[in-house]
Amino acid sequence: MRLAGILSLILCVVLPGALRAEGALAERVQLSQMASGLNEPWGLDVLPSGDFLVTERGGTLWYFAGGKARKVVGVPEVVARGQGGLLDVTLARDFAESRALFLSYVHPQRGGASTAVAVARLSEDGRSLTELRRIFTARPVTSSTRHFGSRVVEATDGTLFVTLGERGDAASAQDLGSHNGSVVRINRNGSVPKDNPFIGRAGALPEIWSYGHRNIQGAALDLEGRLVTVEHGAKGGDEVNRSIRGANYGWPVISYGVDYSGARIGEGTRKEGMEQPALYWDPSIAPSGLVVYSGKLWPEWKGNTFVGALKFDYIARISGDPMREVDQLRGPETDRVRDVIEAPDGSLWFLSVGQGAVYRMTPR
Repeated sequence: MRLAGILSLILCVVLPGALRAEGALAERVQLSQMASGLNEPWGLDVLPSGDFLVTERGGTLWYFAGGKARKVVGVPEVVARGQGGLLDVTLARDFAESRALFLSYVHPQRGGASTAVAVARLSEDGRSLTELRRIFTARPVTSSTRHFGSRVVEATDGTLFVTLGERGDAASAQDLGSHNGSVVRINRNGSVPKDNPFIGRAGALPEIWSYGHRNIQGAALDLEGRLVTVEHGAKGGDEVNRSIRGANYGWPVISYGVDYSGARIGEGTRKEGMEQPALYWDPSIAPSGLVVYSGKLWPEWKGNTFVGALKFDYIARISGDPMREVDQLRGPETDRVRDVIEAPDGSLWFLSVGQGAVYRMTPR
């Protein structure tokens, strides 16, 4: 376990400076370390001002501004066991006016826990959350400490996509009566959008947008406003998917991976009525955060997808149709990349769990 920054834990921000990186992407970028001393960082977002927020899975939300770090009070109670804890942080599209943000986290309940989403208001000084309200809680509640997901993405119409894992219960990803292994779509107040695909279907939960997923830990909108996700396979079979309304992505009936024992999973790699991935990895890279790039600072990368890898310690650049991995950023700084985002100024930021740090990429 990382020793909590040896008490210096992010009490200061490391000033930007060029850092060493390797791989083809390194020729195009300069890396700046923005913060260090973090313990299991999970989610990241950048304010319009350039200040930024980072979640630690253990339950802490940090606010960085003016070279200083502040611990934000008012964060919900979380279950920080196994893969659970405080997960994503996402600023609302209207944050500049509303100061609203969304948190995904593992919510304690009788009989166990499940993934939840809360909305809150960040104070002007970044010290506290107010008006915190839980707007979604996944069902069912179980004692499993695996596969919680979870990213929160605000769509262009103001609805929220929330990605969920199947809690280690593979078969439940095919059950529309469970939120396990699904993408759910809700309104900002937690209500169900009237055009969700399974409204009125007997036995189906109305929040579900797509299903048949294993454990989605990366999600973002593409340049046309469509949801793109990346999920963990078992031993191989990590997938990038273009999320389609009402679609079934096949887990555990079809997969390009095998079980950790080496045994075959399900019925093979294809089945009628189940979607094929836009890209898959075998062996697994253990994918994490994902962003589709606007092209603001690197016009030639407009529409490219960047995905972090927890297992092989790099950031993949994905391009083309069909999608293919065309480039990598790899170096000491990309030790277990957990999240990758684009800041308002077009710079690319990422979290390194292995380094306990936040990095910013700009053109070299």
